[in-house]
Amino acid sequence: MADDADFFPGDGPTSGISVTLTAGTLQAIRERVGKRGVSAYLERAAQRQIERDNLDKLIADFDKAHGPADPEAVAAKRARLTGGSSGAGAAA
Repeated sequence: MADDADFFPGDGPTSGISVTLTAGTLQAIRERVGKRGVSAYLERAAQRQIERDNLDKLIADFDKAHGPADPEAVAAKRARLTGGSSGAGAAA
C-alpha cells in the first residue's frame, strides 16, 4: 500500500489487517452479513464512525465559537423534523 499517499475514507487500495472482536460482536455481524461480508461491514462501520467523529469536532468548534445550542430551540426543531411534540416531559 502507498503509505505516503493521502486518501479519504473509502478511497484508495485495500489493505489487510488483523482485528480482534469479542465473540458476541463477531457473531452479530456474521448473522447480518454472513462470513464473507465481515470486511465490507467493518469498512462501512469505520467510515460512519469517522463521519461521526468529524461531526463531533465540527459541533465542538461551533460551540466554542458561538456557545452551546439552546436546548429548547433544539427540541422545537427536532419536533418539527420528526413530527413529534417539542415537550420534553412527555409521559412514557
